[in-house]
Amino acid sequence: METEETPARWEGLPSWLLGQAAGHAHRLLGDGFAAVGARGYHYRLLATLEDSGPASQAALGRRSGIHLSDMVATINELADRGLVERAPDPSDRRRNIVSLTSAGKRQLRRLEKRLAECQDELLAPLSPEERQVLTEMLSRLLDHHNRRTGTSEEPWR
Repeated sequence: METEETPARWEGLPSWLLGQAAGHAHRLLGDGFAAVGARGYHYRLLATLEDSGPASQAALGRRSGIHLSDMVATINELADRGLVERAPDPSDRRRNIVSLTSAGKRQLRRLEKRLAECQDELLAPLSPEERQVLTEMLSRLLDHHNRRTGTSEEPWR
């Protein structure tokens, strides 16, 4: 009986390896966040609010890399759970300012714990030093291509 194997021709290609690893990372993060009732966008928005403070939806979109068409739904989901609050902007009543609540900070801590567990699972075969080197190399690749194209991807939906 013949077994199908991945042809050696592409097994060692960095592009194929990166794609396969990215698929595993996406699955691990999606499952990890789903286990605590969240999505990647939730983490990104809560972390952005904690790092940068209250802001308009447009500013949050720019800071978090979440497209404005996804931002409203994400804010609605978090507001419905009491994790963020919207209030009219005192300088422009047509605009809302979004801020992190105490419950949002607690959820962010849960998500950070889950994220760390997912990172550990993804990078399990690597030593701490190898993880650092991999992160540095991936950052260089991403920075190079983002500068060339003027774009960035939106991971962790």
